[in-house]
Amino acid sequence: MSAVGTDGDARGERAAPAPGGGLAEAYLDATLHLLARQREQEAESGRIGTAAALIADTVAAGGRLFAFGAGHSSLLAQDLVYRAGGLALVNLLPVPGARGVESPATLGSALEHVEGLATAVLDTSPVTEGDLLLVISLSGRNTLPVEMAMEARARGLRTLGVTSLAYVAATTARHASGTRLVDHCDAVLDTGVPVGDAQLTAEGIDAPFAPVSTPVTSALLHAVFAAAAGELARRGAEVPLLRSGNVDGGIEWNERVFATYGDRIFYR
Repeated sequence: MSAVGTDGDARGERAAPAPGGGLAEAYLDATLHLLARQREQEAESGRIGTAAALIADTVAAGGRLFAFGAGHSSLLAQDLVYRAGGLALVNLLPVPGARGVESPATLGSALEHVEGLATAVLDTSPVTEGDLLLVISLSGRNTLPVEMAMEARARGLRTLGVTSLAYVAATTARHASGTRLVDHCDAVLDTGVPVGDAQLTAEGIDAPFAPVSTPVTSALLHAVFAAAAGELARRGAEVPLLRSGNVDGGIEWNERVFATYGDRIFYR
């Protein structure tokens, strides 16, 4: 019997190469590496705990929670809204034309450079003093997310930024003030995603590919809200969570939550 080698099975036959040359595994490894770094950095920075406490403070004080992102960052904001197992009080702060990938997709990118748009959005939204605005922007450098945090803070909202600090060190600011998202937030979550987002390179493929910001940021956000739920429970406060409507009793549970917190929920 032949010994098992790194390139064969127990019969000594050469195993067929994995489709894509192992690139799927490489992508998963890169994602897991960044998530592992998040755990390590949290022990040093305490950023997740700080963000969770900020959310818990807002909820306990009767404030409302809003999430904003443009382009693909909007998808991450939407993922927090009306989510089974998530806090019922998270509302989307939408910007028409920049909600995910609309048509034309390039419009969302263009709107991120429009001065005054954030002011118009906040003027016509239900946000008020004492609420919390979560601003998600991978680069944290474009006009729209910077002004959104800046204007929200000026109106008495708490601001929580989600960005990659690697961009702060490697790119220039695009807002006229020369400031970035991190300069206008009460707390900042660092995704740790490298500049450019795409993580893989391979022979025969001309550009870097396989972005990781979506899974990494999504996991980070849900970790923060899990910690916020725990912080509320530790304080003896009610935790307004939603259940899946696809489990028995879930719809009835959610209706009770909506009835109790209807003045703080705007997505119905």
